[in-house]
Amino acid sequence: MKVLVLGGGGREQAIAWACRRTGHDVRLATDLGDASTDDTDLVIPGPEAALVAGAADECAVRGIPCFGPTAALAQLEASKGYARQLADDLDIPGPAFARFDPSSSTTIVEDARAWWRELGRPVVVKLDGLAAGKGVTVPDSDGETDAAIIDAASAGSFVLEERISGPECSLLALCDGTRAVALPIAQDHKRIGEGDTGPNTGGMGAYAPAPVPYDPSDLLTTFVQPVVDHFAAAGTPYIGVIYAGLMLTTDGPRLIEYNARFGDPEAQAVLPLLETDLAELALAAAKGDLSTVPVVTRARSAVTVVAAAAGYPTTPIAGAAITDRIDDPASFNDAVDGVALRFDAGVSADQTVAGGRVLAVTGLGQDLDEARRVAYDRMAAIHFDGMQVRRDIAWRAPGAALASYADAGVDIDEGTRAIDEMKAAVESTHDIGSGRGVLHGLGSFGGVFSGAAIKELDDPVLVASTDGVGTKVELAARLGRVRGVGVDIVNHCIGDVLVQNARPLFFLDYIAASVLDADMVADIVTGMADACRVASCAVLGGETAEMPGVYQTGAFDIAGTLIGVADKADLLPRSDVAAGDVLIGVASSGPHTNGYSLLRKVFEWAPMDVVPAGMDRPLGDALLEPHRNYLDPLRSALESGKVKALAQITGGGLPENLPRVLPEGVGAEIDLSSWPIPPLFELVRELTPQMSTDELYRTLNMGIGMVVICSENDADAVQASIEETTWRIGALVAGDRRVTLR
Repeated sequence: MKVLVLGGGGREQAIAWACRRTGHDVRLATDLGDASTDDTDLVIPGPEAALVAGAADECAVRGIPCFGPTAALAQLEASKGYARQLADDLDIPGPAFARFDPSSSTTIVEDARAWWRELGRPVVVKLDGLAAGKGVTVPDSDGETDAAIIDAASAGSFVLEERISGPECSLLALCDGTRAVALPIAQDHKRIGEGDTGPNTGGMGAYAPAPVPYDPSDLLTTFVQPVVDHFAAAGTPYIGVIYAGLMLTTDGPRLIEYNARFGDPEAQAVLPLLETDLAELALAAAKGDLSTVPVVTRARSAVTVVAAAAGYPTTPIAGAAITDRIDDPASFNDAVDGVALRFDAGVSADQTVAGGRVLAVTGLGQDLDEARRVAYDRMAAIHFDGMQVRRDIAWRAPGAALASYADAGVDIDEGTRAIDEMKAAVESTHDIGSGRGVLHGLGSFGGVFSGAAIKELDDPVLVASTDGVGTKVELAARLGRVRGVGVDIVNHCIGDVLVQNARPLFFLDYIAASVLDADMVADIVTGMADACRVASCAVLGGETAEMPGVYQTGAFDIAGTLIGVADKADLLPRSDVAAGDVLIGVASSGPHTNGYSLLRKVFEWAPMDVVPAGMDRPLGDALLEPHRNYLDPLRSALESGKVKALAQITGGGLPENLPRVLPEGVGAEIDLSSWPIPPLFELVRELTPQMSTDELYRTLNMGIGMVVICSENDADAVQASIEETTWRIGALVAGDRRVTLR
């Protein structure tokens, strides 16, 4: 078959590649006027501009099958207002919106402001017409919103939409006038900056299939088939691609936009996964019957990474020489695992930069991990001055596939079962000899042993805590910032004895590594010493172990034991903890030492030096923020005698830690809206859409590191004695030692 592809960008190169790999004779031309079509069997328009200009209409006049909608139907993309109104008429889920046209009103700026203020929520400002994927402004403040409205009004018609949030995905469907067939769901990366920051672009990368919690056929039924049915009923069958840009909100998927063609760079990621002959599919659709050519896709993954010119997306700088260490790029038939494909876009004949998005490489693999590695390895062979490449393409994928902490390799339930299994054996040691001194043992935040020899107190008891920092040490080792984990282990142990109203006496540490590095060990111990000095606690001693073959190269682990002392009469929790008592939340400084197997998985492909949207510091800084010390903040409250119990929020979060201080017959209810969720935890929640609220709050502390329990009458006084902002996060209720999150 002789195929003419209209356009010359990366998308069109991918379309041409997909047709050539199955043996077709393919030509590319800017538009129909640039090419002879006498011997053409099929035309596939690539860019939206060609469709809006009437490429399909002209093909109909010439009697050539065309896989693309007419100019009238291409208004689905050419006019945001038209598309929104059509979707609204067809009851397709989407945000609230309003269209503003200067030809129908001389006060559209005021009208738009009034609509936005009446909506009472943030909005997105979209130019009504074609804008090469860059006609969208997402303002972050009232001032930015006002400025965006004024700018949009100066350009012509525009649309305001309610700002919704959630992961985005691209649903591409092949349409034959009555039927739509979905291709693998992709996810685009619109922003120029890593962590999805900076201005919008035409797209800096994509991957497919995207791990979304919806069946593609269900999304097709909701967002595409109604449009196809509408046009068919009107006697204007839609032939070509319908691209539905979707946002997966907490209320379900919502329509962001429609496009009337393959996406760019989604096409570069999706088409290499298509096993069926693309040209045969397009011809069947153009003839009105896709059922004659079954759509078959490969059970593989693809990741596309775009290289953009200096100055893109505002003022791309052309002319830079492009070098590529691979002299013989993959042939057209090389759609196999481990191979990367190069699709040129803004590249001149002499291999210099000639456009904003210069080229893209697509890596193929059995899974996203392999495909991503292949893509970035291939991109590493390419260079030109000012080259802009995002290092985090597909960074949202790892978190999107997680529904529980167990999916990240940690099974909380199995840990709880282990405690139950060992409880009897441990408690059997409490009835003989010196074991009779054990007051609180397995399941408490720290072991408690009577220490009558300490005569400063009326009835002194020793309180002990042994713990580790968990997989946070891997991140610390990778970033070369280990001092903080020394602070972590001490303050974690201090918290475990503080919840029983004990003061620390001394601390012992243990450090093990594949190969000991004296500088690293000194840095960790310095962190421990710093934390101990703040707590008036001595670093009594420690142990180091070199264990090659047990730990991976460069890996290490630390553990510690802290001994504290308290008067038996002052021990917490008190016996009068009861329903009606108030829960006061004290802020954490970050994840502290728990949940890092999940966090490392979620941010596996995110650069640690990037500042993601919504955060005010690099991701690595937020993740490695040391565990805070609660001794001084809670000192006055504890000395007042008004505190009935304390619970440190460690592994298991609020749902698993509060029950440890509750008596039989008492439960807890927590109001999740009662404290502000810090940006890092908000980002994790956004990146893990399949995790339930309960699972998330038992994996991470979500901004609350310590909970104070006191009577309702004492709550104001207790909060006043803590010299920082605290929150009433809930209350104790009659129950079975369970925590209910509301």
